Amino acid sequence: MSKISPCLWFDGEAEEAANFYVSLLPDSRIDRVQKNVTDSPAGKVGTVLVVDFTLAGQRFMALNGGTRFDYTHAISFHVDCADQAEVDRLWDALSDGGVAERCGWLRDRYGVSWQIVPKVLGEMLGDRDAARAQRVMQAMLQMVKLDIAGLKAAYDGRPAA
Repeated sequence: MSKISPCLWFDGEAEEAANFYVSLLPDSRIDRVQKNVTDSPAGKVGTVLVVDFTLAGQRFMALNGGTRFDYTHAISFHVDCADQAEVDRLWDALSDGGVAERCGWLRDRYGVSWQIVPKVLGEMLGDRDAARAQRVMQAMLQMVKLDIAGLKAAYDGRPAA
């Protein structure tokens, strides 16, 4: 098990957010919920202080730190999706109450940045044929939620359907 795990800072929504995230991906679970044993900036006695959880096999910690801080794109969670159905499912769930952005990026209802990306995108962008890779890049830059059929059309040099 890794010694390093991301800590997400919340203002009272740590348990709610952790439960939401683990509902989305296989190999995910709540590992521990730690309550405040004394009143603190993070909350009153008995309220949730820390939630340790596993998301797709990766350990995370959610902390109710007391004051809300904004997340930035400097740190985001990249999800490799097997197919369009997985892209659509995760995109719809994570963008609900959040903000959809360009190129497969979104901010969820808690302000956390996510990249919902079909695995095939990396393969197409890494193609030795620079013209193919360039067409895929240009197609991706025009998309909000990534569309595998549109990316493949660009890769093949066909107009998008």
